[in-house]
Amino acid sequence: MHTPAPPNRRCCFTSSVCALFLCLLLLPPRICFAGDPYVFFDWTVSYLTASPLGVKQQVIGINGQFPGPILNVTTNWNVVVNVKNHLDEPLLLTWNGIQQRKNSWQDGVLGTNCPIPAGWNWTYQFQVKDQIGSFFYFPSLSFQRAAGGYGGIIVNNREVIAVPFGLPDGDINLFVGDWYTKSHKDLREDIEDGKNLQVPDGILMNGTLHSKFLNVLKTGKTYRFRVHNVGISTSLNFRIQNHNLLLVETEGSYTVQQNYTNMDIHVGQSYSFLVTMDQNASSDYYIVASPRDVNLSTWNKASGVAILHYSNSQGPASGPLPDPPNAYDTFFSMNQARSIRSNVSAGAARPNPQGSFKYGEITVTDVYVITNRPAEMIDGKWLTTLNGISYLQPSTPLKLAHEYSVPGVYKLDFPNKMMNRPSKMDTSLINGTFKGFTEIIFQNNDTTVQSYHMDGYAFFVVGMDYGVWTENSRGTYNKWDGVARSTIQVFPGAWTAVLVYLDNAGIWNLRAQNLDSWYLGQEVYVSVVNPEVDKGEYGLPDNTIYCGLLSPLQKDQAQRYKFSAASSVSRESKRILVALILVAVCGMVLSR
Repeated sequence: MHTPAPPNRRCCFTSSVCALFLCLLLLPPRICFAGDPYVFFDWTVSYLTASPLGVKQQVIGINGQFPGPILNVTTNWNVVVNVKNHLDEPLLLTWNGIQQRKNSWQDGVLGTNCPIPAGWNWTYQFQVKDQIGSFFYFPSLSFQRAAGGYGGIIVNNREVIAVPFGLPDGDINLFVGDWYTKSHKDLREDIEDGKNLQVPDGILMNGTLHSKFLNVLKTGKTYRFRVHNVGISTSLNFRIQNHNLLLVETEGSYTVQQNYTNMDIHVGQSYSFLVTMDQNASSDYYIVASPRDVNLSTWNKASGVAILHYSNSQGPASGPLPDPPNAYDTFFSMNQARSIRSNVSAGAARPNPQGSFKYGEITVTDVYVITNRPAEMIDGKWLTTLNGISYLQPSTPLKLAHEYSVPGVYKLDFPNKMMNRPSKMDTSLINGTFKGFTEIIFQNNDTTVQSYHMDGYAFFVVGMDYGVWTENSRGTYNKWDGVARSTIQVFPGAWTAVLVYLDNAGIWNLRAQNLDSWYLGQEVYVSVVNPEVDKGEYGLPDNTIYCGLLSPLQKDQAQRYKFSAASSVSRESKRILVALILVAVCGMVLSR
């Protein structure tokens, strides 16, 4: 399995002259004077043949890798990712948990971006501003995440920012998730036909069912395990035989440091654990990810298993796999989730400044009780809803429609509670109050755990319980050290409450992370408009792809960004060629 190397600082041109010239060649001039380092990536997204469960099938890889490469950067760096779409259908990549401060143009979802057509490329340009922690990226369209296309994002701290634990002896990314041998195209057809996702064919860990060795780890050393649930619908319990998991961070927030013997990780969530190699190395040890909240009588597939291998190990792992929590203890997972709290004594970039942002003392501006429902038939289609509305995707992205004042694309009328009316399809947005403090209560009327994610923000998780949320439920809120994160689970027949400060202007996706629920319409966008002119907010990207009602604006960009079947070297290719020459020259200069 993959242990990421330290950030490739040779890609970060701290020499002001080299950085400026390179930036001017590749990026719009308005971006080239920010003063923070730049790092460049060139990714080709394509189908690969792999055997995750021992049977050959088509998966989505990046640069020939499944899972994809690690995006290893440092807070405040400017990230440039040139994505080439070698699939046979449109593509967008979204950066799960990266807040895209004042720059929702780079969010990689249909509300803000036209998809990258097959045979085209598009360059993402964003800053990992004021974030530190563990995140991941994945394809956001057409059920493609079920085929892969995901990879890790590490945002390191700058040297001037203290970390509340010692420097680990290694950094290990683990991607766990349910997996199907059916293609993502067949799975989405099943979902459209009203068929529920069946029991997965297995649980993958870094792209395989059984990983021979996680790594060669040394006795007495401590390693940081960044664990991401990249699956599509299954909550997982993660554990390492005979080893404690010291939780230190989740989705960009340092946590109160507590030891766990296992951790429930729900769809779309990311955690960092410090694990010390404190056993006697008489043998290897099992690493396990097994399903939670499933009907055990129908689950007969193997858990995801990897091997933790000490450098001086005396033999293979032995004995039964470490036991999961009691499947019939319905409060175990909820109580565990409640125990995860922010480390308010640690410094962190956002929420800023951590520890002094006393969210419990701030007056709430708006309250939304968002209730889901299982899939139902609406206008002849199987759809899912939030507050009785199944999101209807317009052909023109919301952000583009707002930029060009295109009428009739969306309405700012999403209801703040379930309405007494039949369910419907609609493009209805939450009208967020800029710099308002919003309370969102997710009420899960489904029969399975659902995860919800909000782009552009980390929200404070202040409460969760079984039953129906009422005004009196606020008396149970954690008003001091609720963890700030971007993805939260909501248990069946239960509610979860979060508080979010809407200070990041843009149009932001609020969605179910469970892919079947999301695909059938369980999402809404939050419009956050700064009423004053903000010179710091990013404008329309120069490389914008147009679609829908704005398709006539595409003009010559269709040829400029098309790289397949080109008869000659495009202007963009020439710029990149010159840039590569400049990189080589700068490298020789800087190495002297």
